[in-house]
Amino acid sequence: MCLGIPGQVIEITNAEQQLAMVDVSGVRREVSMECVVDEYFPLQACVGHWVLVHVGFAMSLINEDEAAATLKILRELGEVQAELAAMQESGAGPD
Repeated sequence: MCLGIPGQVIEITNAEQQLAMVDVSGVRREVSMECVVDEYFPLQACVGHWVLVHVGFAMSLINEDEAAATLKILRELGEVQAELAAMQESGAGPD
């Protein structure tokens, strides 16, 4: 399974290599924008936009509402995982 994490493009770091700094829930990562830029949507236009990031690449542009909904679900999944881990440690969860 592949998972794309929403992040907001905050600055272009290397125009020649099409790299940008993306904020993913407070963590900043440099990612390649090659998959989302083209002649109609240039690199400089990416700043402020939301993207789905997977293994160091912005795979697609998404809107802010979609980003917020995805981040909410990912946080909820993280909470469930933490709760399942606690249950397993106490012997109350599934093996």
